[in-house]
Amino acid sequence: MNIAILSRNPKLYSTQRLKQAGEARGHHVEIIDHMKCVLFIEEKNPVVLYQGRKLDYFDAIIPRIGASVTFFGAAVVRQFEMMKVFTAVESQALIRSRDKLRSLQILSRAGLGLPKTIFMDYTRDTEGIVEAVGGAPVVIKLLEGTQGLGVVLAENKKAAQSVIEAFHGIHARIIVQEFIKEAKGSDIRAFVVDGEVVGAMMRQATREGEFRSNLHRGGVAKVIKLSRAEKHAAVTAAKKMGLGVAGVDMLPSKRGPLIIEVNSSPGLEGIEEATQLDIAGRIFKYLEKNAMKNKIQKDKINA
Repeated sequence: MNIAILSRNPKLYSTQRLKQAGEARGHHVEIIDHMKCVLFIEEKNPVVLYQGRKLDYFDAIIPRIGASVTFFGAAVVRQFEMMKVFTAVESQALIRSRDKLRSLQILSRAGLGLPKTIFMDYTRDTEGIVEAVGGAPVVIKLLEGTQGLGVVLAENKKAAQSVIEAFHGIHARIIVQEFIKEAKGSDIRAFVVDGEVVGAMMRQATREGEFRSNLHRGGVAKVIKLSRAEKHAAVTAAKKMGLGVAGVDMLPSKRGPLIIEVNSSPGLEGIEEATQLDIAGRIFKYLEKNAMKNKIQKDKINA
């Protein structure tokens, strides 16, 4: 099959691993910078142009869209969908996953465990907000933040009020969440492909005073075996978000697993190093299963 990886940086580990895994399985794999694509929209003939050529020969795409370019990246994915190209992550699911508030509401409606969360307009009742999530310490998150950026731990009520007021003062949209003490600076990343957990790791913050366990912030990872509840939460979260490929982040708690984020472009480096599994290969297995169905349907239409 002809497969495109939509990625701005061909040197990234995830991009390289996907290309390597696809070629090892006999596919022709190209890395396409989605920000250099031109979308030609007309009745019954949508086209993606790239460096002066039509990209009308791909059977499937793997979007690796950065958060800062979600709008245009999703438009490129949507254009390929209009051209009947199978995508590992659908455009609507991509947009949905980048909206923290909408994601939490979808997961809440599905009955999945979440930290207590408050979203409000630029209210002055900061004391009431802190008490509503169980009191200090609390976690304050920018809705537009990614990869641990824009996340603040307020240790006491006064600090929480100051941070909330500061964010509101610059009209920044935030959510306030309870701090899960028993997690002790750790979280769980479950990698879901095609409705199945294909790898899982526990990430642990190592720096003193650091509660974010992101690996690029000095966190360490180790492979873990998920409980039945954690597997169910991860698979259900990916399904409800409409994601065929997802990284589901959870906090261990007394109430069971609590989902903090569902990532539509999860990195491969940390999970493959921790588990020693071929996660990239599992993504291609998912593409092979679904893109071939797509191709048969397309051939019938064009016959």
